[in-house]
Amino acid sequence: MKYSPSKTTPLLAALALTSLSAFAENLQVELDKQKAAFEEKAPAEKISEYDKGIKAVQESGVLEKALNVGDTAPDFTLKNATGEEVTLSTLLKDGPVILTWYRGSWCPYCNIALRSYQENLDKFKAAGAQFVALTPELPDKSLPTSEKYELQFEVLTDLNSEVAKKFGLVFTMTKWVEDAMRDFADLKKYNGDEYDDTTLPLSATYIIQPDGKISYAFLDAEYRNRATPEQILEALKK
Repeated sequence: MKYSPSKTTPLLAALALTSLSAFAENLQVELDKQKAAFEEKAPAEKISEYDKGIKAVQESGVLEKALNVGDTAPDFTLKNATGEEVTLSTLLKDGPVILTWYRGSWCPYCNIALRSYQENLDKFKAAGAQFVALTPELPDKSLPTSEKYELQFEVLTDLNSEVAKKFGLVFTMTKWVEDAMRDFADLKKYNGDEYDDTTLPLSATYIIQPDGKISYAFLDAEYRNRATPEQILEALKK
């Protein structure tokens, strides 16, 4: 995992946990439970190949090339789930913006994370920040997710991962993972016929300051790890 700035101390993390809801405070715990449930039932070969896929992402250089703390975030305009255009620079006029990428509604880890972020949305707002999720999914695929989990933040379609590419977040899957994905979730079905279904974006999270500078970056090749509400809130305090 590549994470900036440094993680909170155990004491700060413990203090932060006391103020969060039962589900939200245990985001990584919930993600780990999902992973354990998968590994309990999955064949050893499948587990091994997914692990190889994660290692391939680590060795690809994408974590080093991705935008990080101190870099300027590229401006963009994307459509939300109802077709309205949302522009980053416009959002930044009202304060910091938290950007997080999720792979798609087919990803259980993404859904767990989205629910946790919704649980903490009022805390993000109280800290003066807006929360925005980006996904390569088409609006007609992302809208049911927003409705199912009653998401009250913007979910934007990053068509063909064009914005993710500008942030340096897109990686190529190993051939085994690519084939497994086609069996599990046809990415062209979710993301459109023009989507390169050999690629995915990292499940990254950034905090962008009003001047466009990145003040926090969570980058991890392990898609089952996500920026927790505690880490985001602590970074906003700083």
